[in-house]
Amino acid sequence: MFVSDFRKEFYEVVQSQRVLLFVASDVDALCACKILQALFQCDHVQYTLVPVSGWQELETAFLEHKEQFRYFILINCGANVDLLDILQPDEEAVFFVCDTHRPVNVVNVYSDTQIRLLIKQDDDLEVPAYEDIFRDEEEDEEHSGNEGDEGSEPSEKRTRLEEEIAAQTLKRRQRREWEARRRDVLFDYEQYEYHGTSAAMVMFDLAWLMSKDLSDMLWWAIVGLTDQWVQDKITQVKYVTDVGVLQRHVSRHSHRHEDEAHALSVDCARISFEYDSLTRPSLRLALYQHWSLHDSLCNTCYTAARFKLWSLHGQKRLQEFLADVGLPLKQVKQKFQSMDVSLKENLREMIEESANKFGMKDMRVQTFSVHFGFKHKFLASDVVFATMSLMESPEHGSGTDSFTQALDSLSRGNLDKLYHGLELAKRQLRATQQTIASCLCTNLVVSQGPFLYCALMEGTPDVALFSKPASLSLLSRHLLKSFVCSTKNRRCKLLPLVMAAPLSAEQGTVTMVGIPPETDSSDRKNFFGRAFEKAAEGTNSRALHNHFDLSDLRPEVVLAGWQDTPASPGWGLQGGAAWLPHAQAVIELKAEDRSKFLDALVTLLS
Repeated sequence: MFVSDFRKEFYEVVQSQRVLLFVASDVDALCACKILQALFQCDHVQYTLVPVSGWQELETAFLEHKEQFRYFILINCGANVDLLDILQPDEEAVFFVCDTHRPVNVVNVYSDTQIRLLIKQDDDLEVPAYEDIFRDEEEDEEHSGNEGDEGSEPSEKRTRLEEEIAAQTLKRRQRREWEARRRDVLFDYEQYEYHGTSAAMVMFDLAWLMSKDLSDMLWWAIVGLTDQWVQDKITQVKYVTDVGVLQRHVSRHSHRHEDEAHALSVDCARISFEYDSLTRPSLRLALYQHWSLHDSLCNTCYTAARFKLWSLHGQKRLQEFLADVGLPLKQVKQKFQSMDVSLKENLREMIEESANKFGMKDMRVQTFSVHFGFKHKFLASDVVFATMSLMESPEHGSGTDSFTQALDSLSRGNLDKLYHGLELAKRQLRATQQTIASCLCTNLVVSQGPFLYCALMEGTPDVALFSKPASLSLLSRHLLKSFVCSTKNRRCKLLPLVMAAPLSAEQGTVTMVGIPPETDSSDRKNFFGRAFEKAAEGTNSRALHNHFDLSDLRPEVVLAGWQDTPASPGWGLQGGAAWLPHAQAVIELKAEDRSKFLDALVTLLS
C-alpha cells in the first residue's frame, strides 16, 4: 500500500527498530541512501546496509538476514515485482519500498500489511481499481441430489437441474468476461516501463518534512535527479519540473545561510542554480570544468555526434567552430581552470552564439553546482559521472568495494575519492568516443531489418569498461545518436539499436542491450522487452535473470529497463509498434546462443 504520511507511517515506525537497508547499485539510490543515513545518524537509528546489484543478490542477502530483522527498506528495487512472491518472507516482515521503477506492481499496491510504498502520489501512476484486478474466489457448488429429491417428481428434478446449469453457465460467462477485462486493464497499465520521481528527492522531502534538511542532503537530492537526466530515465519535461522544485529549496537554503559567518566558512557547502548566471557558464559539456574545453567538446556525445568527430571533416568543423567562437587553441587545450579569466567570463555567450550557427541549439542546460569551501566546485553532472565510474570501475575487486567507494565519494570529507572518480569518468568518456569512432569507421553498425545491430568483440580496446549494464547502455545511446547523425539512410534513423558486448570471457557470456530509436517524442511505448523474452524462450537460450528494471519476472531471462508485455497481434516494428525513450532492455546470455537469439529476434520484430 502507499504510505501517505512518511513521517508517522515510516520514519517513526523504524526509528526505534533495527532495520536492514537494501540499496540498488545506481547513483540515485546511493544519494537516497546518504540522505537516509544522515537522518538515522541524527536519531541514532540502528541499521545494516547491504548493496544489491540484482535479484540474485537481493534474494541471497534476504535469506541471510531475514531472521535478524523485521523491518526492511528497499531503495530503487522491489516496487515493480510481486515482492512477497519473490522473497517469500515471514508474515511479520514489513518492507518499506522507495523505488523509481514504474509501473508499480498491483499486488504491492493493494498489500495492506507487509508492503509499504514510499512513492509520491503526485506521480502519474494510474493504478487500476482493486475490483478490476482482484476478485474473491467462489467455491464450486456441489450439485448432488439429497434425500429430499428422492420423493420428487422427475420433471421437478429436471427443472431444478436446468436452472442450476443455466446459473453456472452465466457465472462462467461473467467470469470469462471479467478475466478478459482484467487482461486488458493490466495490459494498458503494464505495457511499458518508465521512471518516477527520484528516490533521493523522496528522501529529501522526508528530511524537509521533519525540518532536518541540511545542505548536503539537498545536494544529494540534486545529484539523484541529475542521474535520472544523464541516463535518460525521465523526460525533459519531468526533469525541468523537478529542477523547479529543487530550485525553490536552493533559494530557501541560500536565504537561511546568507549570514557573513557562513559565507566565509572554509567548510561550507554553497549550492547555486546554473542556468541564468552570466558569470558561471552552464554548458552541455561533460566535465569541462575539470578538463580542457577541447577534450570536453571531443568527448561529449552531444557535440561529438553533431560535429561527426570520427571523421576528418568533423575535426575540421570543430576547428571552424572554435575559430568562430574566437577561442585560441592554446587556451582550449589547457585546463579550464587555467584559461584566461576574460574568456571564461563570457564563455557561455560566445559558445552559445556560435553553436546556433552550427546547428546546436541546446548548449545550455538547467543544472546546479556546489562549492565546498573556496576551492572545490562541481556541477551535478560531474558528480554523477564520477560516482557512476567509481561504481562500475573494473579496477575494484568486488561489487561491494565499488559500491563503498562510490558511496564515500558523495561525502564532502572524501573529495579525493570524488576527484579519482572524475579521472575514471574521463577515461570512460574517452573510451566511449573512441569505441564509437571505431564502430562507425569499420561499419560495425549493420541493419538486421527491423533493428540495427552492433557487437563488440573480445580483445577490443577498453572493452572491459563496457561489461556493466549502465556503461554499455550509455555507450549504446551515444553510438545510436552518432550513427543517426552520420547516416543518410532515412529508414535507419527510425530503427532501434541492439548492442552486444563481452561480459565474462571465463564463463563465455555476453551482455545485450536494446535502445529505442532516436526520437523527440516522450510518450511512445516499446515492445523490446517482450521480444527479448520470446526470443530467449523460443531458442532455449541460456539467459541470466538478474536486474531490477523488470516488471514481470521470468525464470529464463532478465529484461532490464523495459516492461514485459503480453503478446498482441500486429505489434512489431512493421506492425505499428511504438517505443518508449529513456529506457533500455538488457539481457545476459551465453555467447554461443547469440546467433540463434538474434535470428529469433529478427523474426519476432519483422
